[in-house]
Amino acid sequence: MKIDQSLLQVVIDHALRDAPNECCGMLAVRDGVAEKVYELENAQPSPFRFEIEPKVLRETYLAIDDAGADMVIYHSHTRSDPVPSPTDVNFGVNWPGVEWLIVGTKGEVTVRSWLISPQGDVTEVPVEVTGGG
Repeated sequence: MKIDQSLLQVVIDHALRDAPNECCGMLAVRDGVAEKVYELENAQPSPFRFEIEPKVLRETYLAIDDAGADMVIYHSHTRSDPVPSPTDVNFGVNWPGVEWLIVGTKGEVTVRSWLISPQGDVTEVPVEVTGGG
């Protein structure tokens, strides 16, 4: 996925603002390029997990889909590296083909992205930060 620095900064700012709890949201991505950030509320604020209200998840997904874009789910890890946790994998197996962008806020901010297969296999995918505005 390619993402402009300004959009990525919105995601990072969301992660830092919600710390020490995890943040969550979605990105609309078209042809591999992020176009829009949807900052969502963690329905179960916690440093260890995130939850998106089912109605909000559905409405946001439909808005992205109706716009002809693909969905990327993002969230933060405030106490661990930005690598899918077992909880992330258990959730992610239900969303095959959806990319998972994770912002690590422990120490220096780090952003990594992942695909989680229906079998629970985790594969890192590149994030290319573009522009600056």
